[in-house]
Amino acid sequence: MTGVPAPAGGSGAQGASSAKPVRGGKLGAAAVNQASLWNVANLLTMVRLLLVPGFVMLLLGNGGYDPAWRSFAWAAFAVAMITDLFDGHLARTYNLVTDFGKIADPIADKAIMGAALICLSWLGDLPWWVTGVILGRELGITLLRFWVIRYGVIPASRGGKMKTLAQGTAVGMYVLALTGPLATLRFWVMAVAVVLTVVTGLDYVKQAVVLRRQGMAEARAEAEAAAAAAESAREAAK
Repeated sequence: MTGVPAPAGGSGAQGASSAKPVRGGKLGAAAVNQASLWNVANLLTMVRLLLVPGFVMLLLGNGGYDPAWRSFAWAAFAVAMITDLFDGHLARTYNLVTDFGKIADPIADKAIMGAALICLSWLGDLPWWVTGVILGRELGITLLRFWVIRYGVIPASRGGKMKTLAQGTAVGMYVLALTGPLATLRFWVMAVAVVLTVVTGLDYVKQAVVLRRQGMAEARAEAEAAAAAAESAREAAK
């Protein structure tokens, strides 16, 4: 990764001293000058990965039904969700995108969400079929992306972002030891999350099929054009 480019019209110490502050001020300059791996975005992703075992221990602490332990677990889950919002934004804003981040970020997202769902179902707070639907969708979409990666990338949709927000809110409410109306409310929030999970999953499947068909059609057209050009070259050489 290179440093911040020098501004036009200046060179050496004078040019550096007259440069305008980069977007984001000191944070922006510090982030851009980080090493390619040990930058702030990747560090937040690493923190999220390290939070997973701690979150599980807190959620299952004292038998898994202690309100105090559940509150601490919720705090860890909330920190993980917040870092998920910031690391991607920082990586894109300050050009901190790395191969490690591309791989580790989605793994961290699925690890914390998967750990929460499995623990909640194991404790009997959440039906196993809900966990199966959500985790099955995430695994299926990941495999789907690999299936069409040679033809292009399926972009994250607005529905997908709404799904992530709904899942995070619902799971966070289930992590807390809620009772009364709030316990009823979290049921409906989770219902919305499950519906969005299924609907956006079907939309991703549709996008993947269309993308693959378009890619295959373009590949055939290019192959036919190349064959026609080769045939024309052979005819001209006779």
